[in-house]
Amino acid sequence: MGQKINPLGFRLGATQGHHSLWFAQPKNYSENLQEDQKIRNCIKNYIQKNIKMSSSVEGIAWIEIQKRIDLIQVIIYMGFPKLLIEPRKIEELEINVKKELNSMNRKLNIAITRIANPYGHPNILAEFVAGQLKNRVSFRKAMKKAIELTEQAGTKGIQIQIAGRIDGKEIARVEWIREGRVPLQTIRAKVDYCSHTVGTIYGVLGIKIWIFIEED
Repeated sequence: MGQKINPLGFRLGATQGHHSLWFAQPKNYSENLQEDQKIRNCIKNYIQKNIKMSSSVEGIAWIEIQKRIDLIQVIIYMGFPKLLIEPRKIEELEINVKKELNSMNRKLNIAITRIANPYGHPNILAEFVAGQLKNRVSFRKAMKKAIELTEQAGTKGIQIQIAGRIDGKEIARVEWIREGRVPLQTIRAKVDYCSHTVGTIYGVLGIKIWIFIEED
C-alpha cells in the first residue's frame, strides 16, 4: 500500500491536514480548485524570478490557503524567507496574485511564516537535491548529503528515490536510499512526502522523498 497511494492523502484526518481550507458549492468546486493552483504557481514563479538563493533552494515548505466570502488568506511557510519578508516584496507579490486571479472583489492577505529545521521538510530537501543534480553532482553524493541535513533536523527516518537517466546513462533506472525507519503503512506515523521533477541536460529526473517525523 505504501507504493500505491500518496502518503499524505492516506493520512488525511489522522496525522495530516488539508493545505486548502474553504467551503464551496459543488458547481463552484472546480473553479476554487483551479484558483488555488493559480495562487500557488504565481507565488512559486515570483520567488524563482526575484529571490536569488544559494543552491537553487526556494525554501517553500508548503502554502496554506484559507478562503472566506470577502477574504483570501495565504500563509507561506518558508525555511529561508530572506528578502521576501520585506513589506515591499510582499505588496508586490499580492499585486501579482490579484492580477492572476482577475478578482478585485475580495481582499488578499499574504503572510510569511518561518519554519524551524527547514531541511526536515521534504519539499525543501527535494529542491536541494534537484540543485545538486543540475550542477552535475553525483546522485549518491547528493542523496548522502541530503540524509546528513535531515539527521541534523532530528527526524527519525528518510527515504529518497531518484528515477530517470541518472548520471546520463542510456537506460533510465531507479535508485533509492533509506536511513532509519519509514513506516509507510502505519496511519498513526507522521510521514511527510513530496515528489519533485528536475530538468537536466540528459532529461527529466523524478525525485521522491519520504520523511518519518514522529509516531502518535
